[in-house]
Amino acid sequence: MPAEPLRLDDLRARLAPLGADAVAPLAGGASSLTYSARIGGQRVVVKVAPPGLPPVLNRDVLRQARLLRALHGTQVPVPEVMWEDAGEPPDVPPLFVMAFTDGSSVEPLFDTDGEDPEAIVSERMRDAARTLAALHDLDPAAIGLGDEPIVGPAAEIDRWCRLLQTVDPALAPGWDDVAAMLRAREPAATGPAIVHGDFRLGNLLARGGAVTAVIDWEIWTIGDPRVDVGWFLTNADPETYRRETRYVGLLPSARDLSEVYAEARGRDVIDVEWFRALACFKSTATWSLIVKHNRRRAEPDADVGRMATILPHLLDRARVLLT
Repeated sequence: MPAEPLRLDDLRARLAPLGADAVAPLAGGASSLTYSARIGGQRVVVKVAPPGLPPVLNRDVLRQARLLRALHGTQVPVPEVMWEDAGEPPDVPPLFVMAFTDGSSVEPLFDTDGEDPEAIVSERMRDAARTLAALHDLDPAAIGLGDEPIVGPAAEIDRWCRLLQTVDPALAPGWDDVAAMLRAREPAATGPAIVHGDFRLGNLLARGGAVTAVIDWEIWTIGDPRVDVGWFLTNADPETYRRETRYVGLLPSARDLSEVYAEARGRDVIDVEWFRALACFKSTATWSLIVKHNRRRAEPDADVGRMATILPHLLDRARVLLT
């Protein structure tokens, strides 16, 4: 069932007790709706669950707010949550308001419009690795998240298999074979740690080379921290998506970033190849769904359409990493 449109006048009325004005849509946020506003002259960001749908899983914005509150004041920079409203879902969706954090965001090996100097982006990637280590060093129970279920590597495989079962098999040929390889070689779980789920430069804000905020926590879990490490390193490898951007060959390698992370944590990352293979499998699943939805649009995005050609390559990358 598709989401219903959110009326801007309804959102303004809900934010009226805060004295909010200048409410306007903000680009970004595939799972929830994102708006900018001003409260007392201060710029804020509003995250709203899609109306008409149960606010569960990646649409559970109040769960995201809970995580941000827990992380506030730790070594992991996140926006401050200022207010939340449970609404009356699904017709009146939950929302929360957070402080606006200044900074730029770019996915250097995917976005073709990056303008930041290579040296700054390189340092940003290293700082991202240190920030990821700081996240994984946190004890979930110590910051009030001890009641969350633990998601192991096997559950990660199951999650992306369920998604792949909803797309045309021709988009991701042989994905079930890769899933079987992942299961056969599954390493023993470590942790538990807070797992962002989509930790990459495109989901960070930064000023210069320093990370100012980790954003987009729609799929966070408590689980094996190497799920994040594998995803971060895979997105830092130009061979993953083979996009022609200005940064190809000019940034720290996945091995360099793995060493930065390991040094910050004071321990080596074992079985990282398996988690990079899992990341390729996960990317195949998410991009196949994006391509499926894009093909249904009245005017499909040509750049998204071209991603269909990379899906078999991602599965091949997973096979190589697993062998």
